[in-house]
Amino acid sequence: MEDDRTPKPVVIITGCSTGGIGHALACAFAEKKCRVVATSRSRSSMAELEDDHRFLLEELDVQSDESVRRVVDAVVETYGRIDVLVNNAGIQCVAPLAEVPLSAVQNSFDTNVFGSLRMVQAVVPHMATRKKGKIVNIGSVAALASGPWSGTYTASKAALHALTDTLRLELGHFGIDVVNVLPGAIKSNIGDSAIASYNRMPEWKLFKPFEAAIRDRAYFSQKSKSTPTDEFARNTVAAILKEKPPAWFTYGHYSTVMAIMYHLPISVRDFILKKAMKC
Repeated sequence: MEDDRTPKPVVIITGCSTGGIGHALACAFAEKKCRVVATSRSRSSMAELEDDHRFLLEELDVQSDESVRRVVDAVVETYGRIDVLVNNAGIQCVAPLAEVPLSAVQNSFDTNVFGSLRMVQAVVPHMATRKKGKIVNIGSVAALASGPWSGTYTASKAALHALTDTLRLELGHFGIDVVNVLPGAIKSNIGDSAIASYNRMPEWKLFKPFEAAIRDRAYFSQKSKSTPTDEFARNTVAAILKEKPPAWFTYGHYSTVMAIMYHLPISVRDFILKKAMKC
């Protein structure tokens, strides 16, 4: 166990597979001299971090109580503390709500919402004891103006936003900062994983005529103007590591647009979203 006076913050990040936002955040925290615990469901998905002494790699399934407890206990045993938790693990779900299998909706919420809360409940006792810590939940600007074909994903992220706001108020008493990070369109592997998930969906009945538009939604955030992942990660980590981090932090392509959309009259917002998503 390390001396608690060691200045290097200990950071746990979920969802650190190569090519994703979590992986980039792990590297950005390491550049800031943090001790990074990079986690993923499969250790092999983080293989390029394997021989880098700045990282401790752990297999972690956020849907499993036992897995979460094992990793959190191991980190506390190794480093003596947890300074920052970044709940990044998340999955996309592209499908019309009227026909999406409820099992797919449940899986999305189990990862994006309940997985994040499971991690929070595991680390808060350690942070509260020290009267110090930061919890960072990775939401999405998409939840500011929920459009067609991604209702499951945006609903789960909206739920996470609400949980984050409540946690910020409740945990402030224990010296714990809570930050809601809303990425814009950031280069990552989310499009590929969304399509892989989409290919397992049943054939649409009512929404068969919209199939091309629905598939296109999976890659919407990965168009040419998407913000580079490392740029997003550097700016996000700089905000998180501030002595007084912001309650909400958003960065990336479409961030400003979606903030404006949030405040538009509903009729105008609906018109824009239906046109953009070919609905």
